[in-house]
Amino acid sequence: MSDSKSSYRQIMKATSIFGGVQVFNIIIQIIRSKVIAVLLGPAGMGVMGLLNSTISLVTSVTNFGLGTSAVRDISEANATGDENRVKETLSVFRTLAWGTGFLGLLLTLSLSPWLSQLTFGNYDYTFAFAVLSFTLLISQLTAGQTALLQGMRQIKWMAKAGMLSSAVGLVSSLPLYYFLGVQGIVPALVVTSIIIFCVQYYFSNKIKIKTRLLPLKSALQKGKPMIKLGFMLSLSGIITVVASYLVRIFISNFGGIAEVGLYNAGFSIVGVYAGMVFTAMSTDYFPRLSGVNNDRKQYNELINQQSETAILLLSPLICSFLIFINWAIILLYSQQFLPITEMVHFSVLGIYFKALSWSMAFLILAKGDSKAFFWNEFAANVYLLILNCLGYYFDGLRGMGISFLVGYFVYFIQIYFFTRIKYGFSYNQDLPKLLLLQFPLGFICYIVYFLLSGWEMYVCGSILILTSAYISFYWLNKKMQVVDLIKNKLKK
Repeated sequence: MSDSKSSYRQIMKATSIFGGVQVFNIIIQIIRSKVIAVLLGPAGMGVMGLLNSTISLVTSVTNFGLGTSAVRDISEANATGDENRVKETLSVFRTLAWGTGFLGLLLTLSLSPWLSQLTFGNYDYTFAFAVLSFTLLISQLTAGQTALLQGMRQIKWMAKAGMLSSAVGLVSSLPLYYFLGVQGIVPALVVTSIIIFCVQYYFSNKIKIKTRLLPLKSALQKGKPMIKLGFMLSLSGIITVVASYLVRIFISNFGGIAEVGLYNAGFSIVGVYAGMVFTAMSTDYFPRLSGVNNDRKQYNELINQQSETAILLLSPLICSFLIFINWAIILLYSQQFLPITEMVHFSVLGIYFKALSWSMAFLILAKGDSKAFFWNEFAANVYLLILNCLGYYFDGLRGMGISFLVGYFVYFIQIYFFTRIKYGFSYNQDLPKLLLLQFPLGFICYIVYFLLSGWEMYVCGSILILTSAYISFYWLNKKMQVVDLIKNKLKK
């Protein structure tokens, strides 16, 4: 088998495995949300949401993004085949994980009265935050186990760990909500974090590499590049959260709380269900790209392959959303949310550009170029924030969708020229051909939805969806011989 076919199969294998994990996790999340809503009611869910969001904010400040930056270092060390370098990298990361975990614990513990006052307007939840401070240490240690599995590209163990963590976490927490009600929220969050750590530790322990805790000063010195990249990742994440918060405040002031709810629902559809494909692909893609980040030919080829695969997988999904968006909204929410239809339409078209820019942007991370990553993301957040506010001000929710489409087109242009000039990245001849086939189909689906109605729209739309799916299947079969692979699987 050629290296190219093997690479495409690796991409599809990882995507199919983690795509299944994402679907499973979404189902678990739906079950958890429904059951908790019944057992705790709106007030209980509100308390849990505020506790979770506050702890998540402190975590993002204190974890220095090590869970992501370490994947790059571990992957790069593993790609060299030097066992001593792998051990050294893991030892540094393990020490830093303990250090940042304790930082989060101590900060939350000392600030628990202030966090309670800031979040709830009183000191009633001081003890709750004090108890939850231990989850910051546990979560950082869990991130360490996950980064080890991802960096060493143990995708099957990662998938099993993710599914088992979700299922066991659900089963163990529901009795606490049932018997203790709102008082069971904090114990449930602690128990869930411990269970997730135990599951991740069980699978990561299968990798027989002995590590040791280093003196903190030594770990800080040796892990300086890891910390620097992680810090920039963390800072970029905080800026993204702030920008998202400002957009919601803007909508609330000009349109009201109900409009904020519609906005959240619309971008949940785009973010969660299209993002499911991105998450599935990135789990294996980032460590693979990190392993070849010093070889221009190899990373060019890998980025092209990943871009093609993203377009091939997403195109039929995009066409389906464009035609059956009303049914999707009613199924996921209710008829009251149908005003988000046009916003979702434009946003979904923007997914084409998000997929392409996403594949290229990972190169900056794989290179460990922390400053470049931060300033690219900072610039993108600034103009996306401006476009979102202008879009809503002049055209309401539809304007938000248009701003998403325009914003990610600009981001695609930005990342393309940056990676081309700085790293010598270039697209091959296949990707433009693929885009010329798939993008017009998505645009035609958009036109069909507005020009036709009833059975005529669904018939024409279904033909376009099937055409997109056929092109994707034909292309993948040409690249990795899908038909032969299926035949071999059936024979076995």
